[in-house]
Amino acid sequence: MTTTAAMTDTDTDAFEANRRRLTRLAYRMLGSLTEAEDAVQDAWLRWSTADRAVIADPTAWLVRVTTRLCLDRLKSARARREAYVGPWLPEPLIEPETIDPVERAEEVSVAFLLALQRLSPLERAVFLLRDVFDEDYARVGEILGRTETAVRQLSARARSHLKEAKPRFTVSDEEAQRLAGAFMQAAALGDFAALETMLAKDAVMISDGGGKRAAALRPLVGRDDIMQFIHALAWRQGWPPKGDARVARINGLPGVIIDSPDGVQTFAFEPDDTGHIAAIYIVRNPDKLGRVR
Repeated sequence: MTTTAAMTDTDTDAFEANRRRLTRLAYRMLGSLTEAEDAVQDAWLRWSTADRAVIADPTAWLVRVTTRLCLDRLKSARARREAYVGPWLPEPLIEPETIDPVERAEEVSVAFLLALQRLSPLERAVFLLRDVFDEDYARVGEILGRTETAVRQLSARARSHLKEAKPRFTVSDEEAQRLAGAFMQAAALGDFAALETMLAKDAVMISDGGGKRAAALRPLVGRDDIMQFIHALAWRQGWPPKGDARVARINGLPGVIIDSPDGVQTFAFEPDDTGHIAAIYIVRNPDKLGRVR
């Protein structure tokens, strides 16, 4: 009968040295920081009961276990996603504007995470392990229990699907923040003419209420479509929502967190390189905003 060795400080340190890497991987796999942290906690439980004496490479073992835990979660999440009410957005990844970003903006952008969600779970895992976390094909095959040839095929398909997900524009942080601030100020003043001039002609607005709070039930595409929606909101209930607002970096984009009477919500703004707003991402689903509070 095999008994598991008691956890030592060295074992704990080995896990903690990998926690951030594992959380980053799981967040990109799942699109939810809450679920990512749960998956990493499950990996910790498995690590604590594993026969660590026979684990030659703790990092490889932990990455493999976390990836497989995420794949299992994605299977159970498929039915929930199919029944989701309205557009789905990832749980916001929020960092204060006053600190250097932990992640590169393009690696956590909403557009990138949405594109990842359109891949199959295996394609997503291969792409993240190979292209984001720099594992070689042989190691990825070991992690996923696939041949190196199969991994290369999955990687090629994933890259093909993700070609259009790369950041479309390069804009300085200062310009992006200025544009986001000007948009929110014009909204607060009810200056709809100014709002319209700030939106790109082909701008997109996506709002995620998850069926639990009011939100558009489809992506709004084009300046006219967005302005028609904003005018309707302003007429029915006022827009933007009243409440305390604070700036933040949301998935690498300039954003605003609003604590309104009916709950917290986040706005993230993707600028283009012509001084306009190309996309607005609004998360209102309370299930995705618990840590924001």
